[in-house]
Amino acid sequence: MKPPVLEVRRLRVERGRTAILRGVEWRVAPGENWVILGANGSGKTSLLKALTGFLSPTSGEISLLGQVYGESDWRELRLQIGVVTSAFTMSIPPSEPVTDTVVSGKYAQLDLWHAGTRADRIAAKTLLRLVGLTRIAEREWAYLSQGERQRVLIARALMARPRLLILDEPCAGLDPVAREKFLRFVERLARSRHSPALVLVTHHVEEITPAFTHTLLLRGGRVVAAGPRRAVLTSANLSATFGARLRLTRTVGRLRLDLSAS
Repeated sequence: MKPPVLEVRRLRVERGRTAILRGVEWRVAPGENWVILGANGSGKTSLLKALTGFLSPTSGEISLLGQVYGESDWRELRLQIGVVTSAFTMSIPPSEPVTDTVVSGKYAQLDLWHAGTRADRIAAKTLLRLVGLTRIAEREWAYLSQGERQRVLIARALMARPRLLILDEPCAGLDPVAREKFLRFVERLARSRHSPALVLVTHHVEEITPAFTHTLLLRGGRVVAAGPRRAVLTSANLSATFGARLRLTRTVGRLRLDLSAS
């Protein structure tokens, strides 16, 4: 059997007297695409920081591709985790061409100073074709729309050929049309033959497309439920996750969450 792409066991993170994550158990097997759902303060960001080595666990274990955090060089191993987050946007120079931004992903840099190789630039343009942005390969970062920036960041993350790609609230700041176009792109990416395992972090069930097979629900640093999407995404589990009476409905493969009348 192939090892899991990612495995988290009894993960606990404390800072001072505050427990940020409390005994988190989570396993991503090959072929699975996950959604992480939770309210603000549920522990989503802390979990991502722990996975990428920016937040040290108090106890528990994290393994990626069979390699255990603390026993392997996580600086090298975390290159196998691609992250797309709006937090990167402020560190990209406004005048940087799109192709350079994509190349920077291979070297884990923001504000590319490594010249890169001819092969790097060819690979970057191949990825820009994948995300549908060949026409803007030399456009400067300052002149991209929010939706274009998110797709450029995905191409950038794919430059390192990660086995796991985390999309951290990628639809934040997108208008309704741009959001739908972006979600259709993510759906195509998830179904492509060479796609890494995807993890979508969001507050909104409406952003969960059919290609996402599994769900992790967090509240207060604890796992409410984790597993196959249809079993986990229920009105009862979501009500427990967000601390309110909620009703989940499904229409033509898409989800909607409504606040129930009290």
